[in-house]
Amino acid sequence: MIASGITTSGRAIPSYRANGIKVLWLFAMVAGLGLLLTLSVAVGTRYVGWADIMAALGGKVDSIDQAAVAVRIPRTLLAGLAGASLGLAGAIMQGVTRNPLADPGILGVNLGASLAVVIGVAWFNIASADAYIWTAVLGAGVSAVFVYTIGSLGRGGATPLKLALAGVATSVAFSSMVLAVVLPRADIAGGIRSWQVGGVGGVTFSAIAHALPFLVAGFALCLISARKLNSLALGDELAAGLGERVAVARAVAAFGAILLCGATTAICGPIGFVGLVVPHICRLLVGVDHRWLLPFSALAGACLLLAADIVGRIIARPNELEVGIVTAFVGAPFFIWIVRRQRVRDL
Repeated sequence: MIASGITTSGRAIPSYRANGIKVLWLFAMVAGLGLLLTLSVAVGTRYVGWADIMAALGGKVDSIDQAAVAVRIPRTLLAGLAGASLGLAGAIMQGVTRNPLADPGILGVNLGASLAVVIGVAWFNIASADAYIWTAVLGAGVSAVFVYTIGSLGRGGATPLKLALAGVATSVAFSSMVLAVVLPRADIAGGIRSWQVGGVGGVTFSAIAHALPFLVAGFALCLISARKLNSLALGDELAAGLGERVAVARAVAAFGAILLCGATTAICGPIGFVGLVVPHICRLLVGVDHRWLLPFSALAGACLLLAADIVGRIIARPNELEVGIVTAFVGAPFFIWIVRRQRVRDL
């Protein structure tokens, strides 16, 4: 019988049993997502009864309580979509680079998108949602290529440590450039600084609709890359021997992740650490097979960002903490733990 996993005691797990465990985790993840979606609509800085919640879900807005729920609905949808996008993008970036430290925030992709949007607003007066998204996607792509190029220089090529250092240095540089662009412009400084924290509040269905084509395209490109990423995990030479076009496979998967990061950053601002934390947790649940890992990373990313948004609403009542602050509190210690692990050198 073919074994597809190993227990902590070193014994092989039969394939049918391993797949059964994965299916159970899938049902648990979907149930958790449903619960968090419900809580996100029901919980906020203002208490709302279930009668008003059901009325608002039905499209009725005749009171302040129902209006509060109506505002939470697009916010909940965006938190789920953004979390799924960032979780999936993180898994793709770790698979493409074979780097356990890869993450849209750590590799500077989010800050590249952020800098591009800030320059577009300050110097070219972009204002439409489509212009924001296209600009963010372009900035994310340029930043990803730049970081990978810098991390590939010298001996050993693009090692995890070199990519992480190049990404962190690029993020710091881009963050300083954002400040340099924003400081002379008092008319946009307040809005830009609020957006840069990273949050899902105040969104409308219209804004989500503008980003949806980019997100759908990004999800499709990432998910169809699962088998190719499994081949790339074996090494470039072996993958090429199996018939894979290595450069094309990497480019397609990376482009999907860039679409997800750019569109999400344009709407929410740069939200860090979701793409780092989620894939590592999912590997503990379903292993390294990208056919399972990618969908699980999307679901777990949605759960994480929804939970972070709910915590941000209730932890500082009557005020709120933006979701980007909450994820930073969770992700920063996790990043330190990953760096300190001696065994994590490649996937």
